[in-house]
Amino acid sequence: MTGMRGLSVFISDIRNCQNKEAERLRVDKELGNVRTCFKNEKVLTPYKKKKYVWKMLYIHMLGYDVDFGHMEAVSLISAPKYPEKQVGYIVTSCLLNENHDFLRLAINTVRNDIIGRNETFQCLALTLVGNIGGRDFAESLAPDVQKLLISSSCRPLVRKKAALCLVRLFRKNPDAINADGWADRMSQLLDERDLGVLTSSTSLLVALVSNNHEAYSSCLPKCVKILERLSRNQDVPQEYTYYGIPSPWLQVKAMRALQYFPTIEDPSTRKALFEVLQRILMGTDVVKNVNKNNASHAVLFEALSLVMHLDAEKEMMSQCVALLGKFISVREPNIRYLGLENMTRMLMVTDVQDIIKKHQSQIIISLKDPDISIRRRALDLLYGMCDVSNAKDIVEELLQYLSTAEFSMREELSLKAAILAEKFAPDLSWYVDVILQLIDKAGDFVSDDIWFRVVQFVTNNEDLQPYAASKAKEYLDKIAIHETMVKVSAYILGEYGHLLARQPGCSASELFRILHEKLPTVSTPTIPILLSTYAKLLMHTQPPDPELQKQIWAVFKKYESCIDVEIQQRAVEYFELSKKGGAFIDVLAEMPKFPERQSSLIKKAEDVEDTADQSAIKLRAQQQPSNALVLADPQPVNGAPPPLKVPVVSGSTDPESVARSLSQPNGTLSNIDPQNPSPDLLSDLLGPLAIEAPPGADSSEQHGHIGAEGAPDEVDGSAIVPVEEQPNTVELIGNIAERFHALCLKDSGVLYEDPNIQIGIKAEWRGHHGRLVLFLGNKNISPLTSVQALILPPAHLKLELSPVPDTIPPRAQVQSPLEVMNIRPSRDVAVLDFSYKSGTNVVSAKLRIPAVLNKFLQPLQLTSEEFFPQWRALTGPPLKLQEVIRGVRPLALPEMANLFNSFHVTICPGLDPNPNNLVASTTFYSESTGAMLCLARIETDPADRTQLRMTVGTGDPTLTFELKEFIKEQLIAIPTSRALVPAAGPGPGQAPPVVQPPSPVIAADDPGAMLAGLL
Repeated sequence: MTGMRGLSVFISDIRNCQNKEAERLRVDKELGNVRTCFKNEKVLTPYKKKKYVWKMLYIHMLGYDVDFGHMEAVSLISAPKYPEKQVGYIVTSCLLNENHDFLRLAINTVRNDIIGRNETFQCLALTLVGNIGGRDFAESLAPDVQKLLISSSCRPLVRKKAALCLVRLFRKNPDAINADGWADRMSQLLDERDLGVLTSSTSLLVALVSNNHEAYSSCLPKCVKILERLSRNQDVPQEYTYYGIPSPWLQVKAMRALQYFPTIEDPSTRKALFEVLQRILMGTDVVKNVNKNNASHAVLFEALSLVMHLDAEKEMMSQCVALLGKFISVREPNIRYLGLENMTRMLMVTDVQDIIKKHQSQIIISLKDPDISIRRRALDLLYGMCDVSNAKDIVEELLQYLSTAEFSMREELSLKAAILAEKFAPDLSWYVDVILQLIDKAGDFVSDDIWFRVVQFVTNNEDLQPYAASKAKEYLDKIAIHETMVKVSAYILGEYGHLLARQPGCSASELFRILHEKLPTVSTPTIPILLSTYAKLLMHTQPPDPELQKQIWAVFKKYESCIDVEIQQRAVEYFELSKKGGAFIDVLAEMPKFPERQSSLIKKAEDVEDTADQSAIKLRAQQQPSNALVLADPQPVNGAPPPLKVPVVSGSTDPESVARSLSQPNGTLSNIDPQNPSPDLLSDLLGPLAIEAPPGADSSEQHGHIGAEGAPDEVDGSAIVPVEEQPNTVELIGNIAERFHALCLKDSGVLYEDPNIQIGIKAEWRGHHGRLVLFLGNKNISPLTSVQALILPPAHLKLELSPVPDTIPPRAQVQSPLEVMNIRPSRDVAVLDFSYKSGTNVVSAKLRIPAVLNKFLQPLQLTSEEFFPQWRALTGPPLKLQEVIRGVRPLALPEMANLFNSFHVTICPGLDPNPNNLVASTTFYSESTGAMLCLARIETDPADRTQLRMTVGTGDPTLTFELKEFIKEQLIAIPTSRALVPAAGPGPGQAPPVVQPPSPVIAADDPGAMLAGLL
């Protein structure tokens, strides 16, 4: 830019602008001048063109759009002189991207510069291609760049740029480098003595082995020799020594390349490598010079990653942990952060957890560090290292820290403390103490799931109930407590307060007094819980205490005219029920036990990072349960007397009341299947009460409405499910969730059935295409009208449903084909939004379509010669993922093999020498991946069938994750069909369900014949 007065003046003008508006005006004026000059080609000399192109680049760097002059910049590349050519290459690299049409015009010129003899021009061309070269450049220039790299006549400067340029071209088009012909050349490049060329060549090696490490196995010992050379500081020029460390960049790249090779079989090579790693571990320390620390720690942490990858001996692992323990105690925050982060990664290595526990006190100190990022890493590490032996200490530290932690961390702290208390509680009374302390110290940050969970534990453990009631009363005696504490205390005292009757100050009247003192301080959603508790206290006081009854009735009468519909309804119904005597006791019977399943809190913690796209999330939300009752139990439970016939009392219909009703307890002891969003058993604990049916009541009132798909309709006990507001309801026949899961493993059957209609499916699958036919059969002697069917597809499926007729004639069946195309791997499911009208009844349902991941799997049997090369070719994460799965249902190996075969993952017998392990393979089809080979290995523990280690590998990172999670879901699913949906009995304040006569289920594997028995 020397001598370009116009450019210098323009830059000065820009710097002298007083504000952004003045700068914009000056830029617009200059762009207008440049555009005018470019149009007059006669006076556009090479000097002027160069000056104007520089101005364009400067304006672009200021952040303004430059949408013209690109051709002039590209044309300078072909200039014969260096000044113009340099400008052309630099400005083109900055203004254009790899997909720009003008860039293709320069390919021939760039190639001529690369194959020419002018090294300066070669460097300019290689820099351009290395920065913005795309697939077109890869196809045209890759052979020429390879020749430059291996040429003995080129200077190291050119060869360095050629290696880095080749990295770009390979990433854009892997076919640009033939592995068979290039592996030997790559191995020779690693013998290079010039460290600049060697560093660039190692960058190329990392790119190559990340795609296909098997072809470059000859490079593995060369990488180890490079590390030996550097660790001993042999033949390392001074210019490549950074603060006394021999080429730290090359050391990091060499160790990164080694991590793509699965194993090192040669004993001498392995020994040499471990000697190098030992030298790095022993020779790294914290010094005052920040730059030296940065370089040495970059090498050290890459060495730690390599040690974990190679599954080194326990002694070396212990040394790594000891070194990290030293790092987490230094003053430099960056080093402490890296130490905590890498120690967290070390938790994944077996037999190291006990060594990490020795540093627990220092990790707890880091939890109080001024830097929030360090505090978060310390919290993650404490959470990961917690077990039965240290759970009490860690949870107590988290509770203490909760009082001083900033708001951004309190919710995460609360969730993790609750999970650790639940997983590692030495006794349940300690767990209750922890949760109540948690609510007391950080009530605003304790989610409803946490107090739902403690309610479930107390309900399921009779020995715990008196203790929990006593602790709840202790907290209520405080002057000021959080509203969440009022909720949980009110619920527990309502259910189990009568167990404290013999203790001083714990009579029903006293409990009512301390609870009623909190009533003025709570918000509207909490008042219904307190009203339910008052009703429970009154019910447990038999014979009734006149004074207590008078006080509670006064409260009910007060709220009979409340503007809030739900509060009003409860007050009225409780008041009327309290006059019924024995019926009052039956209706407000104690809650039954919940089914024992994995905690929903743990599931919530696992789902913090949700990678599903937003459309799939919305579909799941549409499948959530709605808000009323489904009553469909054909038999009493456990010999219980026949339940009362009690119709459902309609609830409020305004949106505010619906929102409040959804805020009621909805936790469950089960780990709800993400593909089967079952209702939570506490959702109606405090819901609207049912009153005694008047004579001649219409039996249709006793049926629940079909809500979101997956809601239980016939389970062990009465299925109490919230249902969306509809004027009329029907009773389901069969369990929708069971039908869906059955259709996930077979291609024909019944998807949905009620007294009016039966929907069946018959499907065919080929590659990533599927064709389903929906059979809609009218079982009535009257037509079904206003029939509507709409597919709500997830983002990974393309679905086309043929129109469904508006009317289905009596005793007739219609067919609606559904075409399915799988775009990419995902476990999300499509939803059929279906509705119809029968007489005056309007029925709607959201049904999951069994177009699930395993439908696009094709069984594949591999031999050992076919399996192991493919298995070794799959490198570590993200293409190969490993996870230890706990909570697996115990299955014998033949049963587990049958389970895998049922969802088209074929067990390959005899491939694993360990008889307790299984090896499996399959092929996955989608539009994005094509036919993708999938491999899996399951390592079981004969001593504990409830846990195993699973490794899944494919050629696509998304597919690997989705397939791993799919198999995991199958392994931890509840095996019995009835257990797929949580069962519940009548909740407090609810009547037992109505006994309905079982409706006939039409058994038909062929949907085309489903109505044969009726027509």
